[in-house]
Amino acid sequence: MSFARRITRQPIAFDPDRGAEVLGRFAGQPPEIRALLAGTAGCSPYLKGLMECEADWLESALAGAPEVAIDGLLSDVRALALADLKPGMRVAKRRAALLIALADLGGVWPLESVTGRLTDLADICVDTALNRLVGAEIARGKLPGATEADVETAGGMVALAMGKQGAHELNYSSDIDLICLFDQDRFAPDDYHDARACFIRVTRRLTGLLSDQTGDGYVFRTDLRLRPDASVTPVCLAMEAAERYYESLGRTWERAAHIKARPCAGDLRAGWAYLERLRPFVWRRHLDFAAIQDAHDMRLRIRAHKGLHGGPDGAICLEGHDMKLGQGGIREIEFFTQTRQIIAGGRDPDLRVRGTVEGLARLTAKGWVPEDVAGVLTDNYRHHREVEHRLQMVGDAQTHALPNNPEGFDRIARFMGQGDTAAFRAGLTARLTRVAELTEGFFAPAPAEEAPVALSDKSAAIMERWPTYPALRSQRAVEIFARLKPDILKRLQKAGRPDEALAAFDGFLSGLPAGVQLFSLFKSNPQLIDLIVDIAATAPELARYLSHNADVLDAVIGGDFFADWPGRAALQAQLGARLAEADDYETQLDAARRWAREWHFRIGVHLLRGLTEPDEASAQYADLGGAVVAALWAPVVAAFSQKHGAPPGKGAAVLGMGSLGAERLNARSDLDLIVIYDADGVETSDGRRPLAARAYYARLTQALVTALSAPMAGGKLYDVDMRLRPSGRQGPVATSFQAFCDYQRNEAWTWEHLALTRARPVAGAPALGERVEVFRRALLKEKADPAKIAKAVQDMRARLADAKPAKGIWDGRLGPGRGQDIEMLASAAALVAGSPETQVPLQMRAGVEAGWLREAEAGALIAAYDLFRRVQVAAKLLSDRPVVPEDLGAGGCDFFLRATGADSAGALALRLEQVQAETEKTIEAVLSRGKAGT
Repeated sequence: MSFARRITRQPIAFDPDRGAEVLGRFAGQPPEIRALLAGTAGCSPYLKGLMECEADWLESALAGAPEVAIDGLLSDVRALALADLKPGMRVAKRRAALLIALADLGGVWPLESVTGRLTDLADICVDTALNRLVGAEIARGKLPGATEADVETAGGMVALAMGKQGAHELNYSSDIDLICLFDQDRFAPDDYHDARACFIRVTRRLTGLLSDQTGDGYVFRTDLRLRPDASVTPVCLAMEAAERYYESLGRTWERAAHIKARPCAGDLRAGWAYLERLRPFVWRRHLDFAAIQDAHDMRLRIRAHKGLHGGPDGAICLEGHDMKLGQGGIREIEFFTQTRQIIAGGRDPDLRVRGTVEGLARLTAKGWVPEDVAGVLTDNYRHHREVEHRLQMVGDAQTHALPNNPEGFDRIARFMGQGDTAAFRAGLTARLTRVAELTEGFFAPAPAEEAPVALSDKSAAIMERWPTYPALRSQRAVEIFARLKPDILKRLQKAGRPDEALAAFDGFLSGLPAGVQLFSLFKSNPQLIDLIVDIAATAPELARYLSHNADVLDAVIGGDFFADWPGRAALQAQLGARLAEADDYETQLDAARRWAREWHFRIGVHLLRGLTEPDEASAQYADLGGAVVAALWAPVVAAFSQKHGAPPGKGAAVLGMGSLGAERLNARSDLDLIVIYDADGVETSDGRRPLAARAYYARLTQALVTALSAPMAGGKLYDVDMRLRPSGRQGPVATSFQAFCDYQRNEAWTWEHLALTRARPVAGAPALGERVEVFRRALLKEKADPAKIAKAVQDMRARLADAKPAKGIWDGRLGPGRGQDIEMLASAAALVAGSPETQVPLQMRAGVEAGWLREAEAGALIAAYDLFRRVQVAAKLLSDRPVVPEDLGAGGCDFFLRATGADSAGALALRLEQVQAETEKTIEAVLSRGKAGT
């Protein structure tokens, strides 16, 4: 579509006579274009001059689509020889500036197209100039070891576009911010200094080509001060030196600057690789709320330096107001967006975008910014940028300041297409004020009113220790905590036993290794204080764990912490995606630990707060365990295969046994696993270090166990128990499928068949897992001998009673008539019935259908099992030690009673005794009948 047909708005000539002066030269243009030219020339002496200078070119450019004309200019720049660069780029800039301004003023292009086309021009100019300059150095033999083939990649030099150029958001008269680097690995050590000197020369000449003011004007004023430690470093650095600086000395503002960084010229591949290596510096893996204070401090420093504090009463005064740096201005919106990105982008790659408007949209989609707030900021960002452009178009000045006089405001209002200056001023004031309110509330929320909190002598004595804790050793941590402390104390006083709650919180605080990040998190998310107080008052041991693993709190505000449980398949997919992002095997194992820790914490919090029932939580722990094993299997096999080759034959299947097989774990469960493989006649693997099939799968199994249980920086995932494999501790850790089948049919004890009633494939080769399951089902039917099974269970119960007696009345698992005893009887019922079911209630029902259990017995046993499971799951969340209700504290005791459905500890104790005695009696009766064959 032609330029004229796309015009949607017009500026109003501030000086109609000057606007009319250009119309004679463009008499053949359509009325829409003539009105646009007159309005523009009547507002901007600079653009009027360009129209007169470039009239012939402009006539042809306006005849078609503006995109075609701009693309032609970019092609012209690409074709320039080194000797023609200086004048050629300036002519292209002049023409592009004129056409882009008209497309902006006429509404032909939206803001993003305007800033994008300005950025395209800057990219092409920088890249063309850089390649021509490096090519000249190579031709002169000044770049060691480089040949003509290296010209295309500028010999390993790259220019990073920063700021608005990096985000494709250049303003109309924008400077460009570049960081110039070179890839030191392309040069021999002895050539390093010569290469460095060459690239420094190129960088200086590059800035001259772009920035020097000549009779043809300039291209882009170029700023190199965003490079590391700009006051003492050369204008072009080795990538390695820059990386060392950011790793050791990089500051928050430099992280924010790199959100928009991208290679724009030279060796783009090396530039992207460099930014990827810098990713951990820019995007921290934890939610980084300390960045809010850093950004706020930076805003205040900018205001102080530029004198941008508004009117005497804090109100915005439009005269001379800076649309970029002033209150409610463009930078406020950028800071708001970038700071939120820094906070959350380390955990969510979707937030790592360069554009401000796109960043706001992504933050809204992820729940970090309310939709109405993002809408206001986006609308005002676009409006502010258009005002900024009009200010700069008047005289091609890199200014952001509104006029200081009525005439100046009249000009800008007309340039914006508004004939009523008062209305323009009122609208602009309202926009600036609204942005200031929204952003100021984010960066510097109003302090809460501090009412004095009455403390007991005991609590006061505890608090006297706080200044000595590691978390409060830095001045910044002390300052943030001082603002938090009144609110924390107020919330602690609401607990049932305030002294007890404060003592528990003290345990959490004393264990923190550092405080700035966590205190900043609390400051920005006060609801987390309630959660910490709740956990501390209910489960002090969990609070102490939390103090050493505080990063799990990131998940609480990650958007879906309180969403519905996703299920094992979704968990496995999520962890698989997380592992795929990791760079190496060790990083994958650490990533798995961080991820699993967050989900483990989520299950515990939901249970603690009564959002899930104990049985639901138990199933979720099992979902998590199964997802972890399944997702880790692939990277374990991949890492092992790099040395020893792909798994021989048809691979291996991992079986979950015991509680994992029955899909019911608790907060402290280990994982019972068996690995079964099928080498399918293949004797050795085919890797660099081949192994016999049996040794291959044994060592692969050990690698899986290590991946799950090895202590690392992120702790360990699970302890692993493989004693349920054929022949127990004496058997190989991995068993061939045929040997497994033969053993189970011909050698296994009845208790091993009972163990198979709680087995299921959780990872590995799906086809082999299905074969194992088919065999398991067939075997259970083959071994359904009621008398033999009853005898075996009786013997096992006797041995367990001696080896693992109950640890008191509150033990929900060990001892006659408790959870483990019921599980054994359920397994016996499943085996007698030849049933494939793995969960206790379903196994009991199978026993009823087989006539081995009576309906009333099954109902009573299922109810008893539910009670003992509630006790066990709740107890394991609170502690790994036996539960003593009087030692739990008020919060812990309340949780324990709520989880078990009891009114008091005494009533629960009495109920457990009664149920245990009745259950023991029922189990003995069932087994006696079974032995007798009745």
